[in-house]
Amino acid sequence: MIEPALGVRFSVVIATKDRSEFLGRALDSLVLQCDAPSFEVIVADNGSTDETAALVENRRAAGTPFKLTRLFVPEPNRGKARNAGIDAARGEIILFIDDDVWLPAGFLAAHSAAHDGANMCVNGPIINVPSYEDRPKPTTLNYSAAFLCTCNASISREALADACGFDERFNLYGWEDTDLGLRLRRAGVRRSFAWDAYLYHIKPPAADTLEVVLQKTMEKARMAVRLLEKDSGVRARLATGAYGLNFLRARLFAPERLMPMYAGIAQDKRFSNVLRGLARGRLLDGAYANELRRALRTRMSQ
Repeated sequence: MIEPALGVRFSVVIATKDRSEFLGRALDSLVLQCDAPSFEVIVADNGSTDETAALVENRRAAGTPFKLTRLFVPEPNRGKARNAGIDAARGEIILFIDDDVWLPAGFLAAHSAAHDGANMCVNGPIINVPSYEDRPKPTTLNYSAAFLCTCNASISREALADACGFDERFNLYGWEDTDLGLRLRRAGVRRSFAWDAYLYHIKPPAADTLEVVLQKTMEKARMAVRLLEKDSGVRARLATGAYGLNFLRARLFAPERLMPMYAGIAQDKRFSNVLRGLARGRLLDGAYANELRRALRTRMSQ
């Protein structure tokens, strides 16, 4: 790991893959930061084949008010991409954000102000919005009790190094940040939620298709088993839903026999948005619980 550079307080690490349009907007919002601490930006390119490389190079050539670096990590693995970013970082504090975000002008300053000690993980509100033009203020609904959410979290390089970073065996969608958060908590790292350190998470309805979300849901269920192999404690079981009452609830409200009906309603525009949303929620809930149950049984039989 590179030693911290004198005067660089934050290293902003953005893991990305084939989302250059989103990434460009995220970089735009970093240029507009006000009263920010000294920072650099590291784009951990996780195997992109789109214009990501050209975008970063063009921004560097045009000049940015921060040092901009692109790392190419060919294997699709977000934990591996973020670890590469951590290894290359020169800042005292690592700030993780996603590529599909817009940062208010005081975002970095708010994260910096929240760090009153080295042994701390700072999270902020994540406000899901359908477009870049939607910018509501955070409310209590945007609070999260997650110890570490890599869409919006900052933590010292020292604490990440001591925890050995992300476990790269989480090679599908989900739980790699939860796993790291559990290890950080056990190591004595404190958690803080900074309301001023909010960001906008851009979620266009057209991009969040049922097919895409369902695939992520199935992968998340499989990765939940990997998390439980490492940590079978109460926190991990509650987080993943791997307990009897949750499976019973899923059987009652989202039994497998109703999955085709829920899928049909969720995609049929003749139904109201409210009904389609309810059906989509039931479908994803049932799909996750069923896949998790199957993955646990497979693991137990091995």
